[in-house]
Amino acid sequence: MNPFEMKPAKIETLFMNWADMSPAPYNGREVDPYTKTRIILMNGTEFEAVWFSHQFLRHAADNDLRRALSLMRRQEQQQQKLIGALKPPDEDILAHTISYEQLAVDLTAALAQREDNAYVKEALDFALLEDFDHLYRYADLMDFDRGVHAEQLVGRYTEIMPGRPTIAHHRHPYDSVNYPLLYQQVSPVTKLCAAIITAAEQQTMNYYMNVAPFYPKEYGRRLYREIGMVEEQHVTHYGSLLDPNPTWLECLLNHQYAECYLYWSAMETESDPRIREIWARMFDQEVAHLHEAARLLMAYEGRTWQQVIPDGAFPAPLELKSNIDYVRGILRDTVQLTADRESWTPVDQLGEDADFFRYQREVNGDAERVASHEIIEWEIEREGQDYRFEVDENPVKALRSRKRDNTAVGREAKSAVLSR
Repeated sequence: MNPFEMKPAKIETLFMNWADMSPAPYNGREVDPYTKTRIILMNGTEFEAVWFSHQFLRHAADNDLRRALSLMRRQEQQQQKLIGALKPPDEDILAHTISYEQLAVDLTAALAQREDNAYVKEALDFALLEDFDHLYRYADLMDFDRGVHAEQLVGRYTEIMPGRPTIAHHRHPYDSVNYPLLYQQVSPVTKLCAAIITAAEQQTMNYYMNVAPFYPKEYGRRLYREIGMVEEQHVTHYGSLLDPNPTWLECLLNHQYAECYLYWSAMETESDPRIREIWARMFDQEVAHLHEAARLLMAYEGRTWQQVIPDGAFPAPLELKSNIDYVRGILRDTVQLTADRESWTPVDQLGEDADFFRYQREVNGDAERVASHEIIEWEIEREGQDYRFEVDENPVKALRSRKRDNTAVGREAKSAVLSR
């Protein structure tokens, strides 16, 4: 599939009316978990496109170009409103959060397993364990507050158990900045990966920023606040991988190509026929946007799309599915890593004056009062053990106890971890 070889619809004909933007929401009791995660992913993809387009307009002087951007952006906004309407009004903040974190886990695992750039794969595997732990913390909050087991929401496709503990995720900002890619030197899969994961993590960051004040109980607000700060780190972590050298019009073409690829992937892998039709319609619209971006590139820079995307053929569809074995392996092998400037280092190998330890002392202070640790301890105190969904015991021995939350893993030297 090469979207550049398709005949696009006329872009001026693609506006939707209010009925078009108001589809019936999915049934939360019947929908497949990965349909929900695809909806979140595409919502985030549209937000990224809209936000990029607004920034482009603010840096462009030619009003004809600004009008072309505004036309595309209005249609992207309509697409986002349609996708947002698919969420049912009776699905509360916390239930929706479980889907956000399932998406983060299984999207990151899917991208990592097909990634051919070793540095990018390391970046994916590192943050994967953090989103995996976030799912566990929110699931325990759900059990503590509602008595609801999140394993039903994730369809038992994704395990719910401790990863690298959230308290260990809080690092100095310097350690979230990675080396940027040079797109001419990486594969199309790597280029797409960086765009997709940045948009997805940005959507999660924005969601937590917005909903944290609306959680009805203060300890829940504190948990969203804490994990929301980690998501900010993740957006920097992944966004710093993006090549800073392309022009604004090159970036526009890359954005539209990534959108086309994701809608095509969603269309190819969706199990719900009604939702698949929506993805197909959105794909057709994005093909028109892609061709418009190519036209603008030629009109303003005299360059063809092939000079930016030499091979327009899509790689295999991106599929969201269970990744239990893969996540277990990464957890077993890399749980003690922390970020150390542009690399990842076992926490044991950091010097005592490392920014990581200084930031931990300044931000976390008393570990017993950190929200992500506190909610687990409260769940254990009330229920006698934490809430988990495991297919086997945790591959990290120090994380197997269900009667005490470990705050040393990924945060202290191995000797301290093994003693707890």
